[in-house]
Amino acid sequence: MFYDRLTRVAPTLGARVAQAAAVAEASGPAAGLSMLDAPETSAVKTYQPYWAVRAHLLRLLDRRSEAAAAFDRAIGLTEHPAVRRFLIDRRG
Repeated sequence: MFYDRLTRVAPTLGARVAQAAAVAEASGPAAGLSMLDAPETSAVKTYQPYWAVRAHLLRLLDRRSEAAAAFDRAIGLTEHPAVRRFLIDRRG
């Protein structure tokens, strides 16, 4: 898989979040969420894409309160108006 190679060459948080999203598409939201739970880094606290992907996967798993909290975090970390509107709409 592309993301396996990418994360070996460039093990950035962005690459790991993208890999989790791809795994979720291929193997289901629980598999992607488990990958998101793996990074033990303080960088996730302020990394908006992490929270947006996490919120989406939690919503797919029908874990509504956790998804809402993750959406709120992603919305709070977003400065771009269009992205903010999109996340607010997705939060419902």
